[in-house]
Amino acid sequence: MNENVAKFLEPMDDDLSLMIEAGFVAIKQLDEVSARRLFAAAKTLRPESSAPEVGVGYIHLNKLEHKEATKIFQEVVDKEEDNELALSFLGMALMLNKERATEGVDLINRTLAATQDDEIKHLCESALKWYDHDLKEEKAPFFE
Repeated sequence: MNENVAKFLEPMDDDLSLMIEAGFVAIKQLDEVSARRLFAAAKTLRPESSAPEVGVGYIHLNKLEHKEATKIFQEVVDKEEDNELALSFLGMALMLNKERATEGVDLINRTLAATQDDEIKHLCESALKWYDHDLKEEKAPFFE
């Protein structure tokens, strides 16, 4: 990025965080259009940030569109192998795929064991409970 552009954008770093957070709030409110717009604005502001992609992947995950979610989260993890949020969401997306569910559970367990972040720990623990309660093969009719 051009040095002048970087200096111009520097004061907007807080705006990036707010846009990403607002995008996740919009997802929780089932407002996909606003979420996508916020993530697109964040990507425009900081093209190098993976947070907007994680947000878009999360939209697909919430819609149980595991193939698209897996693709997006895998692309983020390929660039940032220590991105624990993307790893956690990738594990969840994989758990929705009958052929890769065990791989997803393993990824969640590895992320849980490696993280020091309490929020990631909680996310991983919740994902494992979700799998045990709702996603095991005999309980999940939506597996392809």
